[in-house]
This record gives sequence, structure tokens and C-alpha cells, in this order.
Amino acid sequence: MPQTITKGYKTLVAEAESRIVTLSVEEARALHGSDGVVFVDLRDPRELEREGRMPGAFHCPRGMLEFWIDPESPYARAIFQEEKRFVFFCGGGWRSALAAEVAQAMGLKPVAHVAGGFGAWKKAGAPVDAPADKKG
Repeated sequence: MPQTITKGYKTLVAEAESRIVTLSVEEARALHGSDGVVFVDLRDPRELEREGRMPGAFHCPRGMLEFWIDPESPYARAIFQEEKRFVFFCGGGWRSALAAEVAQAMGLKPVAHVAGGFGAWKKAGAPVDAPADKKG
């Protein structure tokens, strides 16, 4: 018998977004490059290779986020201990909504995420470091 999913991803994302700050691309662009803000790219390395990167963003694969945030984890990253604003983004804004909610629940603050993720960022003509050319 198939599993019965009682709460789907749309509900999870909507619930997360009701508890966190969601930035438009325009709002995120206004923060980009600020000393007190860290943009956290949650995308898979293959996405970075395929789509390019946001200049200056810190890459944290989504599967490592909780371990990199927690200072007691053997995988902790110092950047998450800094007094900064953390703005999460992924490819389309779903993973980053869930990630921002978890980061906030862990005590990281202030946090936000970018509506529409890197796809919306790129579509809006915001700065992008193009993927490396693999043909050369």
C-alpha cells in the first residue's frame, strides 16, 4: 500500500514562509555586497556548475546546513558564528524557505530567504558569475 503524505511540500513551504522574512529579488539586490550580510547558496554543486553563482555568496549544501550552523558540530563553519544577517537562497525558493526556518529555529538571526531563489535573481538581471567553461 502506498504511503499517505499528510503534509506536502507546498504546505511546508507556506508554513515556513509565514514564520520567516522573505525578500524580493529587488530587496535582496539592495543588500547584496553589504558587509553585514551573508548570502548563503544552498544549491547542489551541480547546480552551481550548470547555472553559475551569485558573486560573493557562501556555498553551503542544504544537507549540511544544520551541521555547519551548530558550533558544537564537528562540521561547524565559523561564518555562521558571525554577527551577520543571513540571506538564504536556492534554485527556486523552496529549499531556502525551509532552510531559513530551520536556521531561525536553531537560533541564527536575523535570517531571510530570497523569493524565487537564484532563478529569479538571474532572470531579474542581477549579478551572476557565469559557470566555468568546461570545453577548454
